[in-house]
Amino acid sequence: MNDINTRETYDKLAKSYSDKIDYKPHNAFYDRPNTLSLLPEVAGKHVLDAGCGPGKYAEILMAKGATVIGIDLSPRMIEEAVKRNDSNGEFTVHDLTRPLGFEDQLFDIVICPLVLEYIYDWQPVFKEFNRVLKPRGTFVFSVTHPFSDYTYYKSKDYFTTEKVSATWTGFGGAIEVESFRRSLMDCINPLIENGFIVDKILEPLPVPEFEKYDPKHFKELNEFPIFMCVRAVKTV
Repeated sequence: MNDINTRETYDKLAKSYSDKIDYKPHNAFYDRPNTLSLLPEVAGKHVLDAGCGPGKYAEILMAKGATVIGIDLSPRMIEEAVKRNDSNGEFTVHDLTRPLGFEDQLFDIVICPLVLEYIYDWQPVFKEFNRVLKPRGTFVFSVTHPFSDYTYYKSKDYFTTEKVSATWTGFGGAIEVESFRRSLMDCINPLIENGFIVDKILEPLPVPEFEKYDPKHFKELNEFPIFMCVRAVKTV
């Protein structure tokens, strides 16, 4: 995918990621509650979990009455999602840079948490999300915050989308994770250019439980965000 080793990386991470996803602070008490807060009522809705990972979002949404199809690039993550959800839901290996194999206007909601930074060109991805959403359907995603990324990676050219890498140590051992850093306008304009209205942008704060697990980062995240959550609506 886009000349980075996303599949291999997340295959290696899958078991540890799934084991820790319920309580790892940046996921459980920062990204997830804030991203979920942007969703409409999901009971009775048909949801595409795009980049479903080990199926935690799907688990939550199905418990609230949604029908969920989860797709992910990593076969090992799909295995974890199936295991976590005890054969509830539908989970399939799929590369988001390729056309989705779903009929037009099938879904009420598309959710895509912390996935898009592994994709260089968002244009065809957002075009497909628009196609499979019903009119006035909701698209919610989270990404690393472009200002945080620019600072963290000590980038020299804010306006150029560039490949970056970081060493993760929070999932058992050190592993190099590659992604793409981009400007704020390159996060938002592909939505507008592919038939979406930007409805809300959330620069999240950690929920109180975060502090019990990681007081240092709790303080930092209350001063400056590292993620950004966006809600967009398909135009009619």
